[in-house]
Amino acid sequence: MLEQLLIFTRGGLILWTCKEFGNALRGSPIDTLIRSCLLEERSGAASYNYDAPGASYTLKWTFHNELGLVFVALYQRILHLLYVDDLLAMVKKEFSEIYDPKRTAYNEFDDIFQQLKKEAESRAEEMKKSKQVNKPVNNNVGKKQGKVQNGTMDGGNKKKSGGESGDDGGDGNKFKGRPLENGNFDNNHVGNGEAPTMGNGRENGISGTGAFNVNKLQKLRSKGVKKTETFVNKGSKAEPQKKITKKNRVWNDSPSESKLDFTDPLSENGVENIAVVAADQGESMMDKEEIINSESDTEEEEMANDNRVETKKKSWFSSMFQSIAGKANLEKSDLEPALKALKDRLMTKNVAEEIAEKLCESVAASLEGKKLASFTRVSSTVQAAMEEALVRILTPRRSIDILRDVHAAKEQGKPYVVVFVGVNGVGKSTNLAKVAYWLLQHKINVMMAACDTFRSGAVEQLRTHARRLQIPIYEKGYEKDPAIVAKEAIQEASRNGSDVVLVDTAGRMQDNEPLMRALSKLIYVNTPDLVLFVGEALVGNDAVDQLSKFNQKLADFSPSPNPRLIDGILLTKFDTIDDKVGAALSMVYISGAPVMFVGCGQSYTDLKKLNVKSIVKTLLK
Repeated sequence: MLEQLLIFTRGGLILWTCKEFGNALRGSPIDTLIRSCLLEERSGAASYNYDAPGASYTLKWTFHNELGLVFVALYQRILHLLYVDDLLAMVKKEFSEIYDPKRTAYNEFDDIFQQLKKEAESRAEEMKKSKQVNKPVNNNVGKKQGKVQNGTMDGGNKKKSGGESGDDGGDGNKFKGRPLENGNFDNNHVGNGEAPTMGNGRENGISGTGAFNVNKLQKLRSKGVKKTETFVNKGSKAEPQKKITKKNRVWNDSPSESKLDFTDPLSENGVENIAVVAADQGESMMDKEEIINSESDTEEEEMANDNRVETKKKSWFSSMFQSIAGKANLEKSDLEPALKALKDRLMTKNVAEEIAEKLCESVAASLEGKKLASFTRVSSTVQAAMEEALVRILTPRRSIDILRDVHAAKEQGKPYVVVFVGVNGVGKSTNLAKVAYWLLQHKINVMMAACDTFRSGAVEQLRTHARRLQIPIYEKGYEKDPAIVAKEAIQEASRNGSDVVLVDTAGRMQDNEPLMRALSKLIYVNTPDLVLFVGEALVGNDAVDQLSKFNQKLADFSPSPNPRLIDGILLTKFDTIDDKVGAALSMVYISGAPVMFVGCGQSYTDLKKLNVKSIVKTLLK
């Protein structure tokens, strides 16, 4: 049974909803559908599953792009209603005939909907009955095929060759093996885990010139058994060997060092040498990025306009005749060539294949059925729709002003905590120092927390950055619980009056369960204000796997019913990719988190904001 069916415009005005469905919905599935699918260019999917406490819904939808209407049907996921797609298509057709942009109420559509629903249900019942009629035939064929396959694998079932007939002496699911000493036959059922005992070809009812030679099969099986026995014997001999442990190498017969952890604050490079000249490399690019990008944008726009004028002069007549010969309403077949070219272009820019395909499906769903304007080509229409979609995806849907959030936390008397997470070797510690340098330029007291207690040299690396920036660092060495280290660092920052705590964590692959559990524990225990995923711009298809699994593991391993996921993205090594900027799109699309910082060099000032317009132009040029 349907739970809800409603019709609304793309602007959000509800035109009609079925009044007979009086069931109160749990949660807000329609709002979630609009936020998660329709606004994020995921409308190319066939359905959307929504989980609420005590209920699970499936939502299906369709568009009337020419009129700007959305039709949504909602039902319990457990029901698997077969008629929903047909019902939506019929409702779309009938409602579009009576739609008037000036009207907001359509009470007369109730009777029409009842007729359409009965018709769709009757069609689904007929299809179900026809499938049930055909089902026994398919099952018999499947059983026969299964018998033949089991016979060829086990070599024990009876086969009839030519006009020869045989008698099983029982049901057809039994195999006839060699005769035992008591005169009975060893019969084994198909479902048994043990294979039936082999006899000769005549005893099994198979002639020597049949489908296969049983004697050859016996020889092959006996060889296989002997080989496996020899492997088992070899394995059993190798088991009693003792495990070889690696010993520390001793150089020049000198005594071995008992202590390998030199991260104590009173070491040779510790507090005594802390008085180092502070790094001052000028103003961070975070505060002057807009000026540089605006100049480059205007130059690109002027060059593009000049090129357009030249192409218009060259192919004015051809484009005019193409537009006149085109169809009034766009169909899927009209859009496919342009979308395929656009998908290939996105993939050459390092966009993940899955993301490029979903984007093209969403753009096709938004354009199908629309009227093509006069003197316009399909390719330009598709590119304009894709440009709007990319801008909508990359533009943050919430405030990413960290400075404002830091001052708000300062007024509440607590430090603002940022946790940097990511895979190995992407530059978490280096870009943490860049963020610290940018915050210092805005007169904000910063403290670092060395919670990478796993990688050798991680604490020393962060200590070097802290010494150059002349900011405090909280460290406890290696092989400590990073969640406890971060908690103590936040407490120390509260006592010292630090405004921001930047927590460095160990790099970990998304499939490393022990380290992902430790990260989930760190986030759950300390409840940071911002969880930044640090990813490199060089990554391609793996960006989808990294972000989706990071979010999934953080949700699975967290004991909280509302686990914290990734809040933002820091994109590193952006200066090494030329025009292959697709990783930014892949990461934002798969996680829904905005790109808050872009690392574009090795100095402290090489940190800037993401320019959405330049990224979109680079992706589509």
